[in-house]
Amino acid sequence: MIKRLTQPLCAWFIVCDFSITLVAWISAYLVRFDSGLVPMFKGRAEFRDCIDYLPLVAIFSLVSYRLVGQYEIHRLRRFREEMVAVIKGVVLLSLLMMAANFFRRDAYQSRLTMALFSFLSIFGILVMRRITWSAVRKLRQRGFNNSNALIVGTGRTARKAAQALRNANWMGIRTVGFIEDRPNRFANDLNVLGAVSDLPRLVDELKIEHVFIALPLNRLDGARRVFEILSRSLVEVRLIADVPNLAGLSLTTTNLDGLPVVGLRESPHFGLNVVVKRVMDVTLSLLGLILLSPLMAAVAAVIKLTSPGPIFYRQERCGLNGRPFWMLKFRTMCVDAEAQTGPIWAKKDDPRRTRLGAFLRRTSLDELPQLINVLKGDMSLVGPRPERPVFIHQFSRSIPNYMARHCVKAGITGWAQVHGWRGNTSLRKRVEYDLYYITHWNPWLDLRILWMTAWHGFVHRNAN
Repeated sequence: MIKRLTQPLCAWFIVCDFSITLVAWISAYLVRFDSGLVPMFKGRAEFRDCIDYLPLVAIFSLVSYRLVGQYEIHRLRRFREEMVAVIKGVVLLSLLMMAANFFRRDAYQSRLTMALFSFLSIFGILVMRRITWSAVRKLRQRGFNNSNALIVGTGRTARKAAQALRNANWMGIRTVGFIEDRPNRFANDLNVLGAVSDLPRLVDELKIEHVFIALPLNRLDGARRVFEILSRSLVEVRLIADVPNLAGLSLTTTNLDGLPVVGLRESPHFGLNVVVKRVMDVTLSLLGLILLSPLMAAVAAVIKLTSPGPIFYRQERCGLNGRPFWMLKFRTMCVDAEAQTGPIWAKKDDPRRTRLGAFLRRTSLDELPQLINVLKGDMSLVGPRPERPVFIHQFSRSIPNYMARHCVKAGITGWAQVHGWRGNTSLRKRVEYDLYYITHWNPWLDLRILWMTAWHGFVHRNAN
């Protein structure tokens, strides 16, 4: 259902996208041939050829932008989804224009001009959309263009849904009240307006546009009843899944021969993403080894001079898919430190450390040899920190979703580490941050974590 208030906004986007695209087409020609900024090695295209293509640009732009869903406007749509749609639309438009140029065999065949046109179109449309949505959000935060919502349920999920809507007030969705067939004393602080059977009346009286079903899993049969009761009402109905113990993992939906399939544990690390991450790891780890080789040589020499034993320490850890590998570190403890105690968790002021070991751990210099693990492919620069098999067996039984950390490669640094969750800190918090990283991964997040690691320094008070 398209609300009356979204139709003017959709029309505004169509007009703006159309205008910006035409302006970008002409601007690309002017930058390429008239600005003098780009050298010309071939003949100059005529401006008349550029103008002759404008009707085709107009038609193809409307078709392309519509096909990729550029005008699917609703309050819950995120800007990054809109950004992807805009990029897809402009790329499709550029391909159509190049195909038309090929079949017409015109003189206007500048690939650089087409690249400039694509860049200017994407940039212009995204800037316009950002400005528009910023204005709309400010109006909504001040009470304009708001819509009313009801939440079915009064439990933990319902409360979280209400809090999320309050936090995201830029969406302009205001929670009017709650619907509950089984009210109890724990819901006394909530504004319960009635039962599910009262929904049609409340939708009409309160001008409700959104109904969120936030029932626990053992009551999801009530969702069907809500759908049946609201089948004659023009209201948007959304289901908020109450999936316990999946903090940090996002739900995905797909279609399998007409059947909706919900993914409960999926990682973004597949396909091209794996290639991009591996290229980053190889490039940056090789650069790091080259730049840090004098420092590593100095640390190795001091270790050899200050304590008997090898320079490096090899320890079995588990990485991608739980596969074991030998992780390298500069040795910070005496030789055979675990001969009598066996594998134990490091503790503050560990007596097994060498004189230099405490400094190396506190400054994280003992981690530098792991750049070799990254280069070999055992680890990544960024990811959840690898753990020893004996501790993994212990933690997987007591910490929910601990094993989900192994759906990606282990890292030298990670989202949990740059937020202070390392050493003797909460394992549950560490897992929560690791799962957030896995779910929200992208190359820019890796670069951000590497920057935070360098900016905040390598010294940690919790490193033991």
